[in-house]
Amino acid sequence: MTRKARIAVVGAGWWAAQNHIPVLKRNPDCELVGVNRLGAAELAALQQRFDIPAGSEDAVELLDRVKPDGVVVASPHVLHHEHAAAALDRGSHVLVEKPLATSAEDARDLVARARQAGRAILVPYGWNFLPWVREARRLVAEGEIGRVEHVVLQMGSALEDLFAGQPMVETKDHMFRPPPSTWADPKRAGGYGWGQLVHALGLLFRIADLAPREVFAMTGASPTGVDYYDAATLRFEGGATAALSGASTVPKHRGPHIDLRIYGSEGLLLLDIERERLEVRRRDGRDTVVPMAPGDGAYGCERPVDVFVDLCLGRAVENDAPGDVGMRAVEVLDAMYRSAASGQVERV
Repeated sequence: MTRKARIAVVGAGWWAAQNHIPVLKRNPDCELVGVNRLGAAELAALQQRFDIPAGSEDAVELLDRVKPDGVVVASPHVLHHEHAAAALDRGSHVLVEKPLATSAEDARDLVARARQAGRAILVPYGWNFLPWVREARRLVAEGEIGRVEHVVLQMGSALEDLFAGQPMVETKDHMFRPPPSTWADPKRAGGYGWGQLVHALGLLFRIADLAPREVFAMTGASPTGVDYYDAATLRFEGGATAALSGASTVPKHRGPHIDLRIYGSEGLLLLDIERERLEVRRRDGRDTVVPMAPGDGAYGCERPVDVFVDLCLGRAVENDAPGDVGMRAVEVLDAMYRSAASGQVERV
């Protein structure tokens, strides 16, 4: 009999019930052995709906009981470090929802723990796993734009309701709904940066090997006091600069957009997810246009979970969102929020 990856889900709320658990249940190489969340009734409903044998409101108790190969951490942002560290310390690989952690120190700690344990961290940045992102990474790595000198990164999402503490309209028929305590509370890492701009940063740090050094930022507040809007300037190690922008108030009939432009010593890489185009424009005229068909820019939710199962089985599969990519995104956001509060340039 072919061995299956034994996976447990910790912090099974809205997105775990909507995406992670159904994807794991459909994967023939996975056995979903346990689930954790608070609320006895909600936990029982999850176990019944998805036929999960073990359940517990205590994450550590569950991990000690079922001893999984891999753990999906989908708990509130502020619990990601605690739950991922517990899984890594018990020898499990971890898929940690975005953000990897809510402080640079905690993100670095998780990367160090994984390295010491010889285990993988995967942060499910859905765009990272698409073929054209791999092609963008290759173009930059092979020097098609030369040395990276400047970055412009913009993201917008139709989530004004979510960050205002209101029910997210798209989730009205879901098993659970995103709680304001995670998304709209400034004391619990709510806001557009932790909740959405982290996607764009994860994309950037997969495409370009950059290490952030310092950040200056301003934010615009939602009715609950979290950031609706983010505006930041960055400097990377080596001297490259960046302009970073985020906005939560895209109209609901439009999807999310990311526009990434990486300026180098020999040319420019342009990635526009909304208009589905990827181009390199070189100073010598030797340009590259990567074909993208309608729909190629759509966010992929399933592929990262399936890759995680493969990692747990020891298969030779590429992890397009490893721990260091998630760590660099957290380093930027940590400094961004500190700068917005202090009014000063903050070191990463």
